[in-house]
Amino acid sequence: MVALVVGIVFVIFAVYSVLPIDGWGLNWMQDVLQFLRGGVPIIALLVGLIAVFIGVADIKDRIEMKREEEEEAKAENETAEQADSEEKPESEG
Repeated sequence: MVALVVGIVFVIFAVYSVLPIDGWGLNWMQDVLQFLRGGVPIIALLVGLIAVFIGVADIKDRIEMKREEEEEAKAENETAEQADSEEKPESEG
């Protein structure tokens, strides 16, 4: 409930601070736009870096998964070969 009230207060303040009407609001619209113009490239850079890190981690995970699958397949083949050799008695000459 407190979070809802605080959220509503902040929304009202945000609207009030950018109102362009004389006598109403703080008329900070130009300041807000200037901040956004300066902040958008920085936000884009941060989002891009995060996307690159996620992509690299995904590639590493795929490589590791393939390696584990190959090791499991190799272990299954070795187990199957050992079971076959134990089942077939070698004929003595």
